[in-house]
Amino acid sequence: MMVEIPWSALAGGMLLGLSATLLLIVNGRVAGISGIVAGLLKPIKGGFSWRLLFVVGMISAGFVAPMLGFVLPESLPVTSSAWLIVAGLLVGMGTKLANGCTSGHGICGMSRLSKRSIVATCIFMVTAVITVFIRFHG
Repeated sequence: MMVEIPWSALAGGMLLGLSATLLLIVNGRVAGISGIVAGLLKPIKGGFSWRLLFVVGMISAGFVAPMLGFVLPESLPVTSSAWLIVAGLLVGMGTKLANGCTSGHGICGMSRLSKRSIVATCIFMVTAVITVFIRFHG
């Protein structure tokens, strides 16, 4: 049996880890997207410019990557705008309840062996599995 190594996923994971590590070392900040965006919506003194650059970089990467030859996955069909709004609100509520998002807890918190982040990430993953099951079998 041959196993194909997903090199692009490995490279992407390494870049995520490197960027989160650099942000922590250089700025002393955790690379949690919800906290970064919240700092843009309610500006914190001395923290606006790096947050803006971080978000602009994330968004622009989706446009630049195909120009560099990377193939992006096709998006899934959205059944309606109402479901998209409900899903966004639920994600926002979950982020608020968990005091962070999957990037903050899953990448940064778990790498620091934070018990709270490990529990939060497990809950995120179980919820994701249930959601996908309901979406495709419900």
